[in-house]
Amino acid sequence: MPKLEAYSRKLPYSYALGLFPSLTLISTRPELAQRLLLNPEGMGNEGVEKLRALCREKGVREEEAGRVLRRESKKDNCYAGVVFEKREGVLDAGKDHAVLCQISDNGNLGTALRSLLGFGYEDVALIRPCVDAFDPHVVRASMGAFFQLRLRTFDTFDDYRALYPGRALYPFMLDGARPLDEVARCAHAPFSLVFGNEQSGLPAVFQTYGQSVFIPQSDKIDSLNLSVAVSIGAYAFRQKEETL
Repeated sequence: MPKLEAYSRKLPYSYALGLFPSLTLISTRPELAQRLLLNPEGMGNEGVEKLRALCREKGVREEEAGRVLRRESKKDNCYAGVVFEKREGVLDAGKDHAVLCQISDNGNLGTALRSLLGFGYEDVALIRPCVDAFDPHVVRASMGAFFQLRLRTFDTFDDYRALYPGRALYPFMLDGARPLDEVARCAHAPFSLVFGNEQSGLPAVFQTYGQSVFIPQSDKIDSLNLSVAVSIGAYAFRQKEETL
């Protein structure tokens, strides 16, 4: 087998690090798995043995790779990981989408992906420039949610709109025109919830795209963390659908 390189965008593969992301990968997308990496210090661990059994069942080769796991995770207690093929998804045009524009932090993206899956959103568009969704630290921060989503990256928001036209758009902006609870009550599906960069938010032009939304908040803070805003928005719109 070829030597495993330190992760970079240019590689055709990435790493699912840790037991939970690895188990989720093997359980939901085994066709992507290429190699199971094991840290000798974790042998005999119940979770590790469960992962090994699943990999044997799916025909995934295992190898001792403690050094690689330490290099990629930056931790000494990462006992297992799976090398997987990078493969973007195709969004379902009939389902509600989340669109994350120019996200710059791996942890924020991973946590947002986990929240979106938790509230029933399985289709996520990323707009460049943004962090690499396949980065092992994004995958780990998502706690495996990454493998249960249809995820696709676009060069521009216009590219996304061209491929998925006619959708109701709800950009989340600090100076949005209407409050979240008011908008969520009358949302039209299929819709796209649009969120911007952690520091700068969405450009002013997004006021002209669909119905802009703001999350009412205390004047004691300037803004909410991206993953928190995504969680609140996703929950509010999903609650509306469940009451119909």
